[in-house]
Amino acid sequence: MSSGQRGFQFDEPLSFEISREGRSSASLPKYSQKVREVPPSLKRSQPARLPQLSELEAIRHFTRLSQWNFSIDTNFYPLGSCTMKYNPRINEETARYTGFAHVHPYQPISTVQGCLQLVHELEAYLTEIAGMDAVTLQPAAGAHGELTGVLVMRAYLRAQGNPRKKILIPDSAHGTNPATCSMADYDVVQIRTGKEGRLSASLVAQLMTDEIAGLMLTNPSTLGLFETEIREIADIVHAKGGLVYGDGANMNALLGKARPGDLGIDLLHYNLHKTFTTPHGGGGPGSGPLAVKKSLAPFLPTPRVYKRENGSYDLDFNHPQSIGRVRAFLGNFGMMVRAYTYIREMGPEGLKRATELAVLNANYIKSRLREYYHLPFGEGTMHEVVFSDKKQKEFHVSTLDIAKRLMDFGYHPPTIYFPLVIFGALMIEPTETESKETLDSFCEAMIQIAKEAREQPELLQKAPHNTRLRRLDEAKAARELKLRYSF
Repeated sequence: MSSGQRGFQFDEPLSFEISREGRSSASLPKYSQKVREVPPSLKRSQPARLPQLSELEAIRHFTRLSQWNFSIDTNFYPLGSCTMKYNPRINEETARYTGFAHVHPYQPISTVQGCLQLVHELEAYLTEIAGMDAVTLQPAAGAHGELTGVLVMRAYLRAQGNPRKKILIPDSAHGTNPATCSMADYDVVQIRTGKEGRLSASLVAQLMTDEIAGLMLTNPSTLGLFETEIREIADIVHAKGGLVYGDGANMNALLGKARPGDLGIDLLHYNLHKTFTTPHGGGGPGSGPLAVKKSLAPFLPTPRVYKRENGSYDLDFNHPQSIGRVRAFLGNFGMMVRAYTYIREMGPEGLKRATELAVLNANYIKSRLREYYHLPFGEGTMHEVVFSDKKQKEFHVSTLDIAKRLMDFGYHPPTIYFPLVIFGALMIEPTETESKETLDSFCEAMIQIAKEAREQPELLQKAPHNTRLRRLDEAKAARELKLRYSF
């Protein structure tokens, strides 16, 4: 990285730059046994180019890198749609219990009864919360849960004699939705959202034919709006023999308030990180459980955990219509422990209260910022609110400039330029875990940025100013990846 790309100069060099010949972080004993020679074809022509550091230098290097990272534990992370929740420490403590953390998937069933009980009970909780009849915990991420769901749809419709060819998807959908359909060999038919940002039942009726396998939608949508015609839409799809798939990414807005299964949705996936406080992204492996109605249960992945009459737990592989495994073993078990802990800790009233606070926080931000930023859809905000840069464009300030300037105030930028139906979108999701004081501080920063856009637009156009690195050429970085150190 050239010095011209840095926000300012600092004294902390990279690990390769402090490497010195002969330094080591290890002290290995001499090996007295005779060792077989490595075949010449496998030997390196020259030593591996690795930094040579003392243990202290290595520790300082990696600790310093960790301090440069942004995290939910250090400041507000209003990443709309991604739902960056705080991960309660009780979840982490429970996941580290020896009986959970040290088990092995190949252990005899009799030795992991507690783990199977947790899986069985978590499936029951997620089934009840969604208003469904069965759940699989196998999918390893939300997008993986989507794929599993669409494959279950295909298997069900094939069993009816016709898997069909197309799936309806709104133009405000998550990008994974059309990708999932393509992977499952379905063509996508896009539905335009109406002037109020919601789906129209009449438009669905026009597009719904015998070729359509079903409708795939997020409710509340990526615009943060509840689909008010969802029951009528579901009836239209069902009348033509199709299924309604629910992208459960925004279940954070529904817990204890509405169950997708009661609204006519036939199957949906959860994102455990978005709704049930398991780690997100680099913080840990994902988990995207799939919940389905009774008619779809025979097609779920195997094995399924079941409870015997004597109270013990076992695995059931006898499901001839199953789509088969979608992941090794039962899924990312550590994430299941964390989600189970959260649900048990919160209870029904706690989960309902979490949704109430998530919606309240988003509406509070909307009320404070709507004077300063364009609000395309003003009514019916649920758990997230989407602004645009329309007002700032008058001063040649873009959404990207606003996001970069926000970094100078110590906040992670919100999701930008998504959903695509809003040009210059700023998508903000505060979640229920943030206090009013945090929201006020964030809103004050956003208001200050709006004022700067009018009075000092060049300040935003050159932001960020106080970060480790200044604004980089992101397009070039994506096209010309450099994944290793060169010297």
